[in-house]
Amino acid sequence: MADTTPVPHSDAGKGLSQERAAATPTPEAGPVGEHFPASIAGFGVTFETIFRKIYTEEYPEEKRPTAERYHGRHQLNRHPDGLEKCVGCELCAWACPADAILVEGADNDDTPLEAGGTGRFSPGERYGRVYQINYLRCIFCGLCIEACPTRALTMTNFYELADNNRAALIFTKDQLLAPLQEGMLAPPHPMVEGLEERDYYQGKANAATTAQREWVAEREAAEHAADLAADAAAEGGNPK
Repeated sequence: MADTTPVPHSDAGKGLSQERAAATPTPEAGPVGEHFPASIAGFGVTFETIFRKIYTEEYPEEKRPTAERYHGRHQLNRHPDGLEKCVGCELCAWACPADAILVEGADNDDTPLEAGGTGRFSPGERYGRVYQINYLRCIFCGLCIEACPTRALTMTNFYELADNNRAALIFTKDQLLAPLQEGMLAPPHPMVEGLEERDYYQGKANAATTAQREWVAEREAAEHAADLAADAAAEGGNPK
């Protein structure tokens, strides 16, 4: 007659573990020499690097050229006559995921100089009176230049932006505006006579005209006369 006495739970588990261990095949340990090449192969990259010639970049004495579409410092572009392409729409600021751009637009003024006009800065109805980019926040993603409808904002290949002053990394409009090229006049000045805003973006403005140059010369003369009058008034009002 078979023994029907119950086996304690702990003993039953122990017996089951022993049965599984006995059923599991034990790998046979081979010679040590068989595993030695595998351990050497693991250091293949290390040994290859040891004998590789080291290339040292002598920066900043020697600077390597960047990629053609490198995302570097921004630039505000001009039309061929010198007027600014930025129309102060603020779309770049809205598109910036890091909230690094500040734009304040203002209306262009075509009032004659005799009536106190301030002049025109862009072919559009408005222009960017204030333009700032905080490079402490900028992540150089390029979304701002994709949002610009007039191609006023682009990114250059300039990347040396490090500074030990946080305030110096907030670039203003005068730092971002493209320099004047041959045939350009610094705004404000009128548009090329006979052209409209869309004509500028179709490339019909080639360079500053004679009428624009005369307008700028007249404005500079008026400002110079006003400065002389103010200096004379200040000298006359000061007791000697």
